[in-house]
Amino acid sequence: MIARHWRGWTKAVSADGYEQFLKQKVMPGLRTIDGYRGGYVLRRDAGEETEFIVINLFDSLDSVKRFAGEDYAIAVFEPEAKRFLSRIDPLAAHYEVRVAPA
Repeated sequence: MIARHWRGWTKAVSADGYEQFLKQKVMPGLRTIDGYRGGYVLRRDAGEETEFIVINLFDSLDSVKRFAGEDYAIAVFEPEAKRFLSRIDPLAAHYEVRVAPA
């Protein structure tokens, strides 16, 4: 299994909106991808800025490529997300999952 890790930040006033966008549009859309196994949205409020870490789980790198394309390290986000995000990591990191909850 592969974990895809990505980070983005919003201004504090946009954090709730972005979280709802992730919950209502982005995460449900990922469920349609063959090989997608779920994910996590982590949030850290830090004063004027809020950090989001999104970790999505895929069966394999081939499954990741179905989502992100051949150049799968480049961050993928909905164009609509730009209204919430103040900055982003331009690249996603990928990790082989060695231990997972039972």
